[in-house]
This record gives sequence, structure tokens and C-alpha cells, in this order.
Amino acid sequence: MTFMFCAFNGPPNILRLYGTGRTILPDAPEWADLLPRFPAYPGIRQIILADITRVYTSCGYAVPRMEYVGERDTWIRWAETKGEEALVTYRQEKNSYSIDALPTPLAARSADQ
Repeated sequence: MTFMFCAFNGPPNILRLYGTGRTILPDAPEWADLLPRFPAYPGIRQIILADITRVYTSCGYAVPRMEYVGERDTWIRWAETKGEEALVTYRQEKNSYSIDALPTPLAARSADQ
């Protein structure tokens, strides 16, 4: 797993964190301990836990300057309107396989049920 952070204002810089990650689903034992570390958003479906093994930086000279103007609330409004039960169905239909057709942990969980 790779996380990439770019500085869009201030000194140019790119930070990459490399490691391995695993998915924590709501029925996992770790869920209750990890969930309070995040904001309470409707429709939260998983937490990715990453073990970082390498950290690299690069110049970021080609990263454009951008101005942060605020968060969007579109996803929150969409999830609240849909409701928790419909979100479960939506995830099973839309999120069981990755864009390259690999099964996700959601697909494995529905196969076990």
C-alpha cells in the first residue's frame, strides 16, 4: 500500500509512505477500538490499517499551487438520505470487487454469509 501526500501550498514537497495494509470491517474485533479515532460519518464501511515500512520524500517542484476552500458535504448528505440498510446493499453491489476485478474483503464477507 502506498500513501502519497503533496504540498499544494508552502514549500514544494511530496511524501510517500509505503507498507502493507489490511481492511478492518465493522464486525472485526479491532473495530470498536479503532473507530473512535475517526470522525463519526454516516455510512462508514471499513478502516484501513497500514504498517508503514518505508518513507520517502521528493522535491514536489511540479506539484501545482492550490487553495483549500473547504470540505464538501455531498457524500454525507447522500449517505444520510440513502440510510444504513440501503448503504449495506449498495456496498455489496458496488464495492465487492476492485476496479481491476479483484475481490475485496466485502466480497469475502458476503461469501461467508
